[in-house]
Amino acid sequence: MAEKNVKYLHMSKKSSTFAADFAPMSEQNHYIVDLKRLSLGVHTFDYQLDKEFFASVEKTEILGGEVACKAVLSLREEGYELSLSVRGTVFVVCDRCLDPMPLEVDACDELMNDDAVMPLDDALDLSWLAYETVSINIPVVHSHQPGECNAQMDLLLHDHLCDEPEPEDKV
Repeated sequence: MAEKNVKYLHMSKKSSTFAADFAPMSEQNHYIVDLKRLSLGVHTFDYQLDKEFFASVEKTEILGGEVACKAVLSLREEGYELSLSVRGTVFVVCDRCLDPMPLEVDACDELMNDDAVMPLDDALDLSWLAYETVSINIPVVHSHQPGECNAQMDLLLHDHLCDEPEPEDKV
């Protein structure tokens, strides 16, 4: 079994508020957890992130996908810890041929501050946190495997490649 990519995100109440203000997805009520109504203890929330979910994000590189997202919230009197795991496939644009291509995502991120407990607010919007967990766990460079790019674009790229190195400028 492959080892999961686990990252620890250190967030303060201020940065959490910024993400909620910045996220255009905050209108999606089923991603908002009312912390005041939950009992103390561990709570699990399962979501399916699909094309509609990713389309609701402004300026995203993710075209769509099918990603299972599991949020485990440990609620305490003084605050909470949150673990988000994502697993599935997203679609992005290939940097070489500009056609859509699939990328597999399998990651787990834990959100905590230096005290290992987040401050307790009234509600927690998981939509932006779920998106960020997917987004930061895909490669920076998106390209098909050799031979899988759009054949027409591949021919155009090869026509414009330089076979000889450019001469160095003499000073």
